[in-house]
Amino acid sequence: MSTRNITKFKIGLASCGIAAGGEAVLAALREATDLPILEVGCIGHCYAEPIVEVCFDDGSSVMYGNVKADEKSIRNILALGTDDRFEIPEARKARESLKVLALAGRIVPTDLSDYTANGGYEGLKKALTLTPEEVINEVKISGLRGRGGGGFPTGTKWGFLAAKPGFDKTVICNADEGDPGAFMDRSLMESVPHQVLEGMLIAAYATGAGRLIIYCRAEYPLAIKHLKIAIEQINQAKLNDFGDRTVEISIKEGAGAFVCGEETALIASLEGQRGMPRFRPPFPTDRGYQDKPTMINNVETFGNIPVILREGGEVFAKTGSDGGRGTKLFALAGDLKYPGLVEVPMGTTLNEIVFEIGGADPGKVKAVQTGGPSGGCIPVELFDTPVDYDSLRSLGAIMGSGGMIVIGNDRCMVETARYFLDFTHRESCGKCTFCRVGTTRMYEILEKIVAGKGCENDLELLEDLGKKIKAGSLCGLGQTAPNPVLATLRYYRDEYLEHVNDHQCRARQCNALVDIALDKTKCIKCKLCIKTCPVNAISSDFVIDPAVCTRCNSCLDCCPKNAISRVAKGDKQ
Repeated sequence: MSTRNITKFKIGLASCGIAAGGEAVLAALREATDLPILEVGCIGHCYAEPIVEVCFDDGSSVMYGNVKADEKSIRNILALGTDDRFEIPEARKARESLKVLALAGRIVPTDLSDYTANGGYEGLKKALTLTPEEVINEVKISGLRGRGGGGFPTGTKWGFLAAKPGFDKTVICNADEGDPGAFMDRSLMESVPHQVLEGMLIAAYATGAGRLIIYCRAEYPLAIKHLKIAIEQINQAKLNDFGDRTVEISIKEGAGAFVCGEETALIASLEGQRGMPRFRPPFPTDRGYQDKPTMINNVETFGNIPVILREGGEVFAKTGSDGGRGTKLFALAGDLKYPGLVEVPMGTTLNEIVFEIGGADPGKVKAVQTGGPSGGCIPVELFDTPVDYDSLRSLGAIMGSGGMIVIGNDRCMVETARYFLDFTHRESCGKCTFCRVGTTRMYEILEKIVAGKGCENDLELLEDLGKKIKAGSLCGLGQTAPNPVLATLRYYRDEYLEHVNDHQCRARQCNALVDIALDKTKCIKCKLCIKTCPVNAISSDFVIDPAVCTRCNSCLDCCPKNAISRVAKGDKQ
């Protein structure tokens, strides 16, 4: 009977692994064994972090999830025990198609040799055997569209820049990922920085650019650290030397302005100006960074390029649908069992992503928000919709960069719209009146509605303002900011009417429309609620004063018998 021996361990130390306690697990594992321990990135199963993979000499491996840094957990791993064994759900295996994420969490992010041993830079090598025109043609054949949200054909954009003479051209990677709940780009840069840079180098060769710039928000320190190491390795290996020019690669750390995800605002920020969009034309490929021809793609777009060059544009195009070729990364968050990063073929339905991959309970899901704060809420009744650019747009939503937030039945859709508009109206740069004033007025109306002070005319005003803001705003921020409001009005108008006509919130989320009630038949008089209440709203005889209560939910969270609940305003305790 053959035996297998442990050769090494891998531990996920991307941001999700670190946040879950991965560094403490690493330290405990190092104390317990002399075998090599590789610090890898994220495999996408963020719900199971910290994850430790045990690798054997026959090439097989087993994984452990939610690992703790205590002696019992580490001893269990070393003994190959069954506790905390982690298996990827079969439904996810059946639906995922790992192309861009194929090496994420499998290699050491800062080890160039590990990347090249697994096919890294093969795409660049192949590109250098072709003419720039042939490389661009492969990208066109692939059908790749920009993964930053706009969905513009990537090969066409590359062709615009390539048509400009000389090498004084710039290719920029937009890594200013600002959507709440989105972490696709961060994970790619942390886990496979060389893959992103390889895509950028291929773009530089194909378009004749002499300069590469990564515009990354400063809130991504680990991604920036790994990119800097990778750039130094590229310089040392001269992978950026194309004979006729050596391509300069640099990183610009952004200050976190959401509007800088828009390409002309990003360019302004790079030049030291306030991040504000400008009118187009001229387009950046005509006059961009430092008034030179410039092209911008996002992180995931560049992550696809090595895959296209390695397997060929025709093979790449076989994956996906007419509404989008290849695969798409999604950051799953919200009311589901398996939050994390997934990669599925374009055209996969929302049902497959939310329920089969995400593990959400079909009976407890109301909607999904796609496209971040500028996206739209799609009701569960429409979850058979294939996820691609055109299908989502027809529902009043957008693909965006890939954020996907699952919304449960216990969520208020009016409050959800207010929450997202709170973000976008604050992030408006203020340059154009439609966005600056219009989104603020929409937010004020939503504030009035969740406070129980709205009227039906407010709903008509929201729709009118939303349409005008979309039509009149200068950039994508304003053009998409009304989406959450318009989509919820379209699909959940009944909830708005309950707020304005009945002054009721069926989800009991809107604080002005609810009270906190204590059921004395369930109460065991432990006094935890009294001790926990920050405003002393609960009397010694367990009566809650609604005039003092701030609806902070502290008492609900601490009650061991669930004797406290949120009820419709005016209901008796």
